[in-house]
Amino acid sequence: MQEINSKTAMQELCEEYRRNNTISKEEYTRHRVKRGLRNEDGTGVMAGLTHVCNVHGYLIDDGDKVPDKGRLTYRGISVEDIAAGCEQEDRFGFEEVAWLLIFGKLPTKKQFDRMCSLLYDNRELPEYFPEDMIIKAPSKNIMNKLARSVLALYSYDDNPDDQSLENNMRQSIALIARMPSIMSYAYQVKRRHFDRESMFFHPYEPGHCTAEAILNALRPDKAFTREEARLLDLCMVLHAEHGGGNNSTFTTRVLTSAGTDIYSAIGAAVGSLKGFRHGGANHRVRMMMDDIMAHVKDWADEEEVCRYLEKILRGEAADGSGLIYGMGHAIYTLSDPRAVILKEKARGLAKEKGFDKKLALYELIERLSPQVFYNVTKKEKVICANVDFYSGLVYEMLGIPEDLFTPMFAVSRIAGWCAHRIEELTTGGRIMRPAYRALPVRQAYKPLGER
Repeated sequence: MQEINSKTAMQELCEEYRRNNTISKEEYTRHRVKRGLRNEDGTGVMAGLTHVCNVHGYLIDDGDKVPDKGRLTYRGISVEDIAAGCEQEDRFGFEEVAWLLIFGKLPTKKQFDRMCSLLYDNRELPEYFPEDMIIKAPSKNIMNKLARSVLALYSYDDNPDDQSLENNMRQSIALIARMPSIMSYAYQVKRRHFDRESMFFHPYEPGHCTAEAILNALRPDKAFTREEARLLDLCMVLHAEHGGGNNSTFTTRVLTSAGTDIYSAIGAAVGSLKGFRHGGANHRVRMMMDDIMAHVKDWADEEEVCRYLEKILRGEAADGSGLIYGMGHAIYTLSDPRAVILKEKARGLAKEKGFDKKLALYELIERLSPQVFYNVTKKEKVICANVDFYSGLVYEMLGIPEDLFTPMFAVSRIAGWCAHRIEELTTGGRIMRPAYRALPVRQAYKPLGER
């Protein structure tokens, strides 16, 4: 153990690894391997079929990728129409979207009410689960605790391995209901154990939708406005699903194709979303924006903001990665519909909460980033803000702690994961097994004393 914890010893082991294990980008090109399961033009390799969701961000014209307005549809229904419909009728949408993604059609009023009741009835965690699995084993990282808790639910299920549609439907609804509860418990325990702050657990209210239940659980006085709950609900609607090719959903489908249980599949998806290249990006945006606000004196000065963004792209500022987090997307080119909706709906609350200057800085960075990218790289590239760019700001306005930015993503995306899990179970039929080209270097075996 002492040897493993020694920095010098680990550096030696890493140097040994690097000497014997290198695969250059040129080798990927030479062997025509699609690195990251991406084609040469950046589009994803076709790996399956789905009815659940479609993500549109570009057109293909004579073999060339042409930028286009972003569109996101859940079961063929535009997410803009879903958001507009909920606003027009002044109601919440996440429960409706969860039903739509799983069952394929919008719920009737009776079905909608039934879904709300099912989620409320399953929101409480199994007896002794919070004490044994969360309170007694706190974690600094809520995503880590989400993944571990999802896996642990296997032991509290009387029929965890049954692959039938009926059983997976039951498990899916229970997981969608319980994810916010796990998140809330994990956060309170983290505050008490690591931050030395008081923790509190509020009972759930029967009439609350999922967004209201989350705000009720997180706020000491349980107080929130309908406008706040509606905005959080909108965030959940926009994060609920994003096609079968995103990393966490693909993870769900890969594990499902192996015939494993739902808890293993969803636990792995949570682990995927934890990564900073996926769900953790909204946290990186927040860190970058804090750095920009600390070093840019005049947030409205375009030249000053532009100069600092150039420093970020050159790796001279922020975290040194050379990335403007929240700008650009694997599929969307001209626009990310989720970011467009979120920014528009956030303006009213920003003014009320005193965030209007901060929102203006976000919008300025969004507008300047394409030109800044060209200034630094001399490459013309269509770049738009993605949903991660604005979601952290919205969570901040709602008083959602930064520890929960990515967990809130998981609490929303569980609806899409379960929809894809069920679709893979009922339509897949084969274990996913892509090929890797081996690049062995032939060498003779030598006895230990001769090495």
